[in-house]
Amino acid sequence: MSAGTQVHANLTEAQVREISEGLDEPDWLLETRLEALEALETLDMPDVIRTPGRDWTNLHELDFESLVDPLNAAEDKDQVGPEDAEVLPWAEAVREHEELLKEHFGSIVDPQENYLTALSTALFSTGTVIYVPEGVDAEDVTVRTEQNSRSLFNYTLVVTEESSSVTILERQSTGAEQDEQYYSGIVEVAAGENSYVQYGSLQNLSEDAYNFTVKRGVADTYATIDWIEGNLGTQLTKTEVSTTLDGDSSETQIVGAFYGHNDQHFDLDAKVWHRAEHTTADLVTRGVTDDVARSVYEGVQDVGADAWDTSSYQRENTLMLSDESEADASPKLIINNHDTEASHSATVGQIDQEDLLYMTSRGVNPRAARNMLVEGFFVPVLEEVDVDELRDDLQELIGARLRRRD
Repeated sequence: MSAGTQVHANLTEAQVREISEGLDEPDWLLETRLEALEALETLDMPDVIRTPGRDWTNLHELDFESLVDPLNAAEDKDQVGPEDAEVLPWAEAVREHEELLKEHFGSIVDPQENYLTALSTALFSTGTVIYVPEGVDAEDVTVRTEQNSRSLFNYTLVVTEESSSVTILERQSTGAEQDEQYYSGIVEVAAGENSYVQYGSLQNLSEDAYNFTVKRGVADTYATIDWIEGNLGTQLTKTEVSTTLDGDSSETQIVGAFYGHNDQHFDLDAKVWHRAEHTTADLVTRGVTDDVARSVYEGVQDVGADAWDTSSYQRENTLMLSDESEADASPKLIINNHDTEASHSATVGQIDQEDLLYMTSRGVNPRAARNMLVEGFFVPVLEEVDVDELRDDLQELIGARLRRRD
């Protein structure tokens, strides 16, 4: 680890104890935090794609010394859900569902997987637990987080019991802006047998912010986990969305959309792990880069030896609106079972000049024609977004960014 990432020099055990005490956490949670703090000394940054002589994303230049202020977290948070499901702030969940937390916390995202997961585990001071009992259909769960401090560490746990369902819409935005900010979010989803989880997320933080998020789920037999993720904010985002299909006939869909301009950098991972029979996955991502923005995409479909009768598909497309923007994609198939139907594709290109000429020749001014083509480029991914509110918000934000473009 480079000297520029030695944030642990600024952190103390006393700070971690103060966070845990303020949330009235049990000893086992405090111990998990302290172990994560201690592990910072030896852990590396999250993996990034590397080619000879180059990291596609450089996480070592982040000035964590100035960004992380663990005892001064401030936010405005709304956590809303139907009466028959429990949508609880972290401190309340600790009081009411300790055994549930003890079973699931850190079971999907290893608290010591890398430097940033350990940092988040040691320092998170806010979070949401969503628990859906057996047979309950829970719609319109909303979690809105407005960051009002230099750093904010957030944790979300979703647990669905057998034959239940839930649709979640999460938003991150910035309230009181600082020169630079750091947001970290860990999401774990445990989908019980024959349950359905749809988790939509829209990240629109300040363009002076840094963002690290990991969203992972495990799907039991006949369970489905669908992810929708939109990224428009921050100067640097490193995010992973992944599902382990652990039960027979489980399914997942991962839908992603991003729009980078100015000097934004998005590093986006979409991954699925087929570990049971008759599993199905569909990964769909579309994004735009403009100005000197850069995107890095890694998609992984991993089919295990016991994953008979697997169907797995992946499509990633990036549209570059300027000659100075960059886009790289690395789709991967790892297949260890011959009874598999799988495909993957990735494209990077610019607006088709023939399409632009066709529209301008019929009286559409060049700027409006370009905007219409970009909005049309996003249609295939927006059509996959089942949450109307999230789809409408994405369309509105994309349209607003296009209208601001010179």
